[in-house]
Amino acid sequence: METISFDDFLKVELRVGKIISVEPFPKAKKPAYILKVDFGEEIGVKKSSAQITALYDPEELVGKLVVGVVNFPKKQIGPVMPECLITGFHDENGDVALCIPDKPVPLGTKIL
Repeated sequence: METISFDDFLKVELRVGKIISVEPFPKAKKPAYILKVDFGEEIGVKKSSAQITALYDPEELVGKLVVGVVNFPKKQIGPVMPECLITGFHDENGDVALCIPDKPVPLGTKIL
């Protein structure tokens, strides 16, 4: 595993956001959703795609807090241009489980 400096870590803007909408992403190579995530007043709403269809239905995602990287450059994924990266972990089956706060925190809060 490569190590990084603490200063490198501080460059990554990991922020808490709330999913406000979920749409199917039928043109994705692997099953995915298009998410709109509200990161609060300072950052605003950002779009992302997420391969989380195996573990989550759209209805249960709306209103859920998530952790996202908000300072990556945009990257074209098919017809979608995600503006952030929503974080998660692969389970034993390779499905993605979201990285989520276990208590309510203000939108836009930065991970320290």
